[in-house]
Amino acid sequence: MKHIVTAILVMAIGFLAGAQEAEYMTEACTSIMVGRLASTDGSVITSHTCDARYRTWMAIVPARDYERDTVTAVYKNRFHTMSAGDSTGMPRLGVIPQVHHTYRFLDTAYPCLNEKQLAMGETTISGRDTLRNEKGIFMIEELARIALERCSTARDAIRLMGDLATKYGYGDSGECLTIADKNEAWLFEIFGEGPKRVGAVWAAVRIPDDEIAVSANISRIGELDLSDPDRYMASANVFDVARKLKLWDGKVPFCFWKAYSGANYLKEIKNYSIRELYIMQQLAPSLNLTDTIQNLPVSIKPDRKVSVEEVSRLLGSYYEGTPLDLSGRHRIPNPKRKDKQGNLVENEPDSIVSPVANPWITNEQLAMFYAMGDSAMKWTRTVSVPWCSYSTVIQLRSWLPDEVGGVAWVAFDNPGQSPRLPIFCGNTDLPASLKVCGHGAEDDHTVLWQFRKANRLASLRWGAFRKTLEPARDHFLEKGLRELPMIERTWQDLNTQDKDKAARYLNDQTADYLGAAAYRWQQMAHDFWLQTWKGF
Repeated sequence: MKHIVTAILVMAIGFLAGAQEAEYMTEACTSIMVGRLASTDGSVITSHTCDARYRTWMAIVPARDYERDTVTAVYKNRFHTMSAGDSTGMPRLGVIPQVHHTYRFLDTAYPCLNEKQLAMGETTISGRDTLRNEKGIFMIEELARIALERCSTARDAIRLMGDLATKYGYGDSGECLTIADKNEAWLFEIFGEGPKRVGAVWAAVRIPDDEIAVSANISRIGELDLSDPDRYMASANVFDVARKLKLWDGKVPFCFWKAYSGANYLKEIKNYSIRELYIMQQLAPSLNLTDTIQNLPVSIKPDRKVSVEEVSRLLGSYYEGTPLDLSGRHRIPNPKRKDKQGNLVENEPDSIVSPVANPWITNEQLAMFYAMGDSAMKWTRTVSVPWCSYSTVIQLRSWLPDEVGGVAWVAFDNPGQSPRLPIFCGNTDLPASLKVCGHGAEDDHTVLWQFRKANRLASLRWGAFRKTLEPARDHFLEKGLRELPMIERTWQDLNTQDKDKAARYLNDQTADYLGAAAYRWQQMAHDFWLQTWKGF
């Protein structure tokens, strides 16, 4: 009995460790970047999965002109509001001088794209708790907003955000922005200066044009060669703060992530974890990258050119076909292994993955497996998660007018299940269902619930229902990319005659794609209900 109790305690400790990791990782995002020479069509790509209970409402904020001596307010918690007009729980932390002209931009929980083809993704990298100073007025989403309003290039955005955070103080935890324009991509990481000084410490590294990069909640930047400003940028205090706070002794070569982060979220002395390694292994298998290394390169050259579809697929992945895929463990005897006469059927395996296998397993389900003695069922943070609010894959194309050159391919809910719809740099409005957050209540008039119902039902019998859902998911992105040249030509023809009409045309394209996709997901939800009449 004592041995049984000990075994159960060991299993419980293992489960609780996984549960604690799961709890932390419920607010954790992933971003993939692709340089223009690494993409299939010359696009620069950045991306973001907003994996937390953050607002799903979006808006197009128009360009504006301001009088002299105008100020603009800086807020906190805007990503928890229910609509553009909602300011509940959104304190004003300060004001800064306003510029004469601001650009139009796509306002998401983490603002992501402006009219000049400047785009951003985001991942929280936390870092050392001792670095945060809540007296700073800038949270990362407000830095991103101000940069999109004022900048047209990634370099200018980095400089502006660094200057603002240094002057007015950075009050957030460690953050990474994956910043891209139509020519280049940069990875920008920022931390506070600690409790005794309101300011910021930051660094940025340019992703080579023929390489890809991944950020997934861990500081990635290592060495800083500030004698090469074409590749590296940093705050003036980047070395001094590390020395002052005794995060670097000045004797060993300086490493940004070791100084300001120290470890990944599993407390390993590494600048990566599962997601970064998996995505890089998928894009460059020839490098034979393994989890035995301490320092994963910030960027690598992929074995093949990377497309928007590939980035979308990776953001929707759950390690299928690897030992990390939890659904692969749910195997049952293959009913087709024998024919009606009881003879073995060639080419049919002995077992198959169960139709009810679910790669996005919950802690409650894991606890059940532990209780039945399966201690190998450990929770693993997948790239795609069902609690994702929205995700973006943004392509930027220098050879096209900005209005149609920049496209945010947006999905709501689980990126492994939901379709993507295009929002263009030239959009001036969005469909009504995108203007209200879906987290407040079940509401089919919000975009989140137009996709969530079919997705949740599909998860209950993923092995069976994926055969219906995945082709529908892929259809809309493939259709959108296939029709882009026609949309670009039509817009250019309209724009020479009537700019307002051309803008409305792009608005209508977004609305049409959303309408068709939402209707398809509504039909799938209906079909899935009918197919589960016996129960789940």
